[in-house]
Amino acid sequence: MVILGIDPGLAHTGWGIVEERCGDVRCRAYGCIETSAGSDLAARLRRIANELTAVVDRYHPQEAAVEGIYFGANVRSAIPTAHARGAALVACSLCSVEVGEYTPMQIKQAVVGTGSADKAQVTYMVRTLLHLDHDPKPDHAADALACAVCHAHLRRTQALTNGAYAQQKGNPYA
Repeated sequence: MVILGIDPGLAHTGWGIVEERCGDVRCRAYGCIETSAGSDLAARLRRIANELTAVVDRYHPQEAAVEGIYFGANVRSAIPTAHARGAALVACSLCSVEVGEYTPMQIKQAVVGTGSADKAQVTYMVRTLLHLDHDPKPDHAADALACAVCHAHLRRTQALTNGAYAQQKGNPYA
């Protein structure tokens, strides 16, 4: 299974391609789409969508994973990210690639084991899990690879349990 991970951002949209085979996840490619602050919004979003479409055309992922938006204290910075995320979702939709969406906490939990991991821990685990001999740069690409790894792990868990774990878990206090 080939998976495209996307870390959306208006100035920098990271992308990463991983391939999962029998539980082993390997990196195939990664990069970052940069847009200029001097360009108008529509041109920046078009560039993000066009470049992600080119990535899909080149690597043929069956599924994609997109990081959700963390609003935190600065809602103003979340709006441009939301625009970039929308461009990424449209690009995936136009290419008929199914998309999974994950919060930053879910990604950190799946990759590092704790939802409060910092960027250095995420980068280290991405490097380790993908058997890389270097840290993926820039950070946006590392985050995109982490998103793809998260999707691969959660997809495999669901396949192994056929969703039974979530169904059986239920309410322990009932």
